[in-house]
Amino acid sequence: MLILASASPRRRELLTQAGFSFEVCAADIPENPRTGEDPIAYVTRLAREKAEAVFAQQSAKAEDVCDLAVLGADTTVTLDDHILGKPEDAADAARMLRLLSGRSHRVITGVALVTAEGAEVAAEVTAVRFLHLSDEEIADYVASGEPMDKAGAYAIQGRAARWIPRIEGCYFNVVGLPLALVSTLLESCKALRTL
Repeated sequence: MLILASASPRRRELLTQAGFSFEVCAADIPENPRTGEDPIAYVTRLAREKAEAVFAQQSAKAEDVCDLAVLGADTTVTLDDHILGKPEDAADAARMLRLLSGRSHRVITGVALVTAEGAEVAAEVTAVRFLHLSDEEIADYVASGEPMDKAGAYAIQGRAARWIPRIEGCYFNVVGLPLALVSTLLESCKALRTL
């Protein structure tokens, strides 16, 4: 049985789109970066902690943990190696969008697959270019509410798409789940091959 350790509707949609059968059990862990933590280390640590927490919870109820696989993921936006997580409020969202305006940044997603055999952890990095944004565009976008639960305060699959002329790397990574990477991890999982 595959379990997605995330409450993200975008991750659920992407995993469904890729044709995987799964259940959802969101992990509730602190998501603060550690002092001096590299962005890739940060997202892979969180992905692993989410997957391990849900695996521990579900394995206590499972008849056979050998059939259990938990997928965790975490996405962040980085600009000049500074982590831009989810905005705390509208002012924070506007601040992030001003930082991203007219610049390129990186979107990093860490993924972890935890089974009875251990954990597989990986990360995907995508470069994203933003057009210059006016103060009015930023204010209107923040007022829409769309940036509020998104790393970096934008959704590439939403209204912000009009400000992104190019990306280098996996589009689905920017949405929140790098499907090719996840598929590779899932297809190599012995627990899922026995189902």
